[in-house]
Amino acid sequence: MSSGWTGGIFAAPADPPTVHDANTAHPLAATLAVEVAAATLRAGGIVLHATEGVWGLACDPFDAAAVARLLALKGRAASRGLIVIGARAETFADELARLPRATRAAIEASWPGANTWIVPNVRFPRWVTGARATVAIRVPGHAQARALAERFGGPLVSTSANRSGEPPARTELRARRAFQRRVDCVLGGATCGGGRASRIRDALTGRELRA
Repeated sequence: MSSGWTGGIFAAPADPPTVHDANTAHPLAATLAVEVAAATLRAGGIVLHATEGVWGLACDPFDAAAVARLLALKGRAASRGLIVIGARAETFADELARLPRATRAAIEASWPGANTWIVPNVRFPRWVTGARATVAIRVPGHAQARALAERFGGPLVSTSANRSGEPPARTELRARRAFQRRVDCVLGGATCGGGRASRIRDALTGRELRA
């Protein structure tokens, strides 16, 4: 499946993928559903999933083709960068090690939670950072999102499920209507309520970029 740059925005693939619905309606199926979604991510796919306040689109941050597809789905310029989530603070040990001790402690105390921090980038590629020297990271306050990152085995791009400039999907129904036929897997679930995306702060300056 090919994709490419178009005026700073990744071009969409020609054909829609076959979608696997990882339904979690039954408790005994929840673990299997997360495994299916994680396997989809490892195969280079895109997963539609719930986060704290809104629904998100996830992919492997080190897979350039997967990120290209995700950006194309959103109509989002690569220069804007993307948020990366992890199962625990240790996922971001390389980035946190570059911070003052007090700053690191404050970040770790805010997780798990809907708190995204802009930190110096150590290892994430330019298609994730928007070619900046920083990266946005979070350990989400959403158990299923953390489990997805855990089963995947590393950090994940997780960005709101919406076209750029439009409101994010706050319910599974809206998320499915917008993206079900355009992603590789839908991980059934629910947000924690509130309908708000995560708070974003610069770890070094304390500046709030999104309340």
